[in-house]
Formats: sequence, structure tokens, C-alpha cells
Amino acid sequence: MSPARMPKCRTALAVVGTVALATTTLTLQSAGAAPAPAPLTAAQAGDLARTAVAALGVETAGSYYDAAAHRLVVNVLDRAAANRVRATGADARIVRHSAAELDAARRTLAEDAAVPGTSWAADPRSNKVVVTADSTVTGERLATVQRAVAALGDKAVLKHTRGTLRPLIAGGDAIWGSGVRCSLGFNVTKDGRPYFLTAGHCGNASATWSGSRGGARIGSTETSTFPGSDYALVRYTANTAHPSAVDLYNGGQQSISRAADAVVGEQVQRSGSTTQVHGGEVTGLDVTVNYQEGQVDGLIGTTVCAEPGDSGGALFDGDAALGLTSGGSGDCSSGGETFFQPVPAALQATGAQLP
Repeated sequence: MSPARMPKCRTALAVVGTVALATTTLTLQSAGAAPAPAPLTAAQAGDLARTAVAALGVETAGSYYDAAAHRLVVNVLDRAAANRVRATGADARIVRHSAAELDAARRTLAEDAAVPGTSWAADPRSNKVVVTADSTVTGERLATVQRAVAALGDKAVLKHTRGTLRPLIAGGDAIWGSGVRCSLGFNVTKDGRPYFLTAGHCGNASATWSGSRGGARIGSTETSTFPGSDYALVRYTANTAHPSAVDLYNGGQQSISRAADAVVGEQVQRSGSTTQVHGGEVTGLDVTVNYQEGQVDGLIGTTVCAEPGDSGGALFDGDAALGLTSGGSGDCSSGGETFFQPVPAALQATGAQLP
């Protein structure tokens, strides 16, 4: 498969963001004056959430990136914790429900409302668990979900989507398996040999892959996990170009140099063989999705659209590899939501790394 036609892959390294503090020469500054907080990129906000805030030893209830203000917002439970968070350079917001309470609500939903066609995630902006039911959830199944959500009081809220939650696999061209088409995610290496990552439901569907419909084999599925998680590792078996880049479908490509964890509020892009490149926002982390095929946990929720055949394709932000397209609802005409397997978790599970 030629480099021009193959969806290019991304690379994962952890990025360490630095916050630049402006130095100002002051004359006759009032005693109460303070410099404005430095703006943060989404990557810097993610680093701050993982390092400085995590080291505080205070209980938090999630965090998100405020793209308009270019700030990281961390939810806490009291003023003392808020002051400690602000000292790290992040903004603090006092909320009602702790992360432990929301996690308990998620466990209750897993026991009482694991109905195919539903998903849920803790939303740091609303400080609730948002439960979504697709168009197939009706009758007694819908009543079951409604009762479970109502029992959680103000810790959970139910919303509906007109589409159908499904893995986005199809027949077509891109990476071709045994009667299925998916999209290549990121090129990686393992033990010095070239591989690529794609979705686990794609790896389950085919043991071998070609770069074109009916073309010569270029790879063999080595590891595939779905449901539970949704990633597959495919070993290249042909002398095929495997740059650490993502196809932008405009004649260009985005180089990938690292893997990173997504941040709620982050603006991201997805590349896939059906709908090519589309963008949107990260809306949730550690999302649980109940596909007809089974439950998948730990996904990234987004407003990015996708369609069948985009499965396995790359979610990225600049040079950072974030996720592999798993599934969702809607399409790129009417809109929808799409879920992604985080790349760092897939790399750790498979022992692979970005080239």
C-alpha cells in the first residue's frame, strides 16, 4: 500500500507541558495587584492535571480544559483544597459530588442499567454522571435505565440520542480484512519490528489485512481485545511504508511524535477512511459504552462525527496520538458522538511504542 493511500499512524510519547510565567518590571504596583494567570494549551492543562494537581493530596472531582479562558479547571470539595489547587496554576471550582461518589454511581449503573445502546461517563462540567440512551432503548429497557438514573438523584442525568451506538466497521477500502474494512490508527513498533494499531473489533473480524480491496496481504493481527477494551495490534508482514504520521486527506499529513491522554474540553481531530478528517471536542473520559456486542470501558467521548469504516482510525491533537476510533452514533451529515480507545492504554497493554 502506497504511503499516499494508507491512513498514516501516530506516535506516542508522554509530553511534559511547561507553563511560561511572564516576568514584568513593576513600578509603584499596588500591594493587592497580581499578574494574570498564564494561558495554557490543552496539552499543558493535561500535564498540569496529571502532575502538579495529582501531587497535592487533596480530593478532586475531575477536571476540564476551559478553551475560551485557556485554563485548567479542577473540581474540589472545599475552600482549603481550592486554595491548594490555585497555587499550582490551575483554577478551582467547588462542587457537591466527589469523584468517589460519581464512581459509585457508575458502578450502580453497571449493575442496574447495563442495557445495550447505553453509555455513561462522569461529566466534570456538570458534576454528574451523564447517561445516554440511543434509539434502540425503548419500552421496558428504557424504563430500567430511567429507574436506575432516578435512584441516583442529582448524581446522574439521562439524555437521548437519535442514532444507534455501534462499532464503526464496514466493507469498503482502506485496510481490508476478511470481508470488512477498517482504518489504520497509528504506526508503532514492538521489539524493533513495525506494527500498527487499529480497533479491537476490527482485529476480531479478520486475521489478515491488505492495503486495498483484494490486494496483497500487508499485515496479520497479533493481539485483539474487544469487548472490554477496543484495540488491536497488527504486525506488518510486507515491506510497506509506515511513517509516524496521520493522513489528512488533502495531500498532507500530520507527524505524530508522542502519545498523550485526552483532556475534557480539548479540541481534537479524527482521520478515517470513510469520512476522512473531522474535528470536535472531548466531552468525557473513562466512558462506558454498552454495544450490542458487549460493554467497553475506559473510552474517550467526543463530539467528533464518524461512520462505518472509520473504525480504528486516529484521534489526534497536533503531534499527539490520543485514541483509536471505536464506535458511536449519528453520522457526518446530521452529527453525532464518537468514542475512542485511548492510545496510551493500548500501547501499555500491547508492549508497543510509537516509532
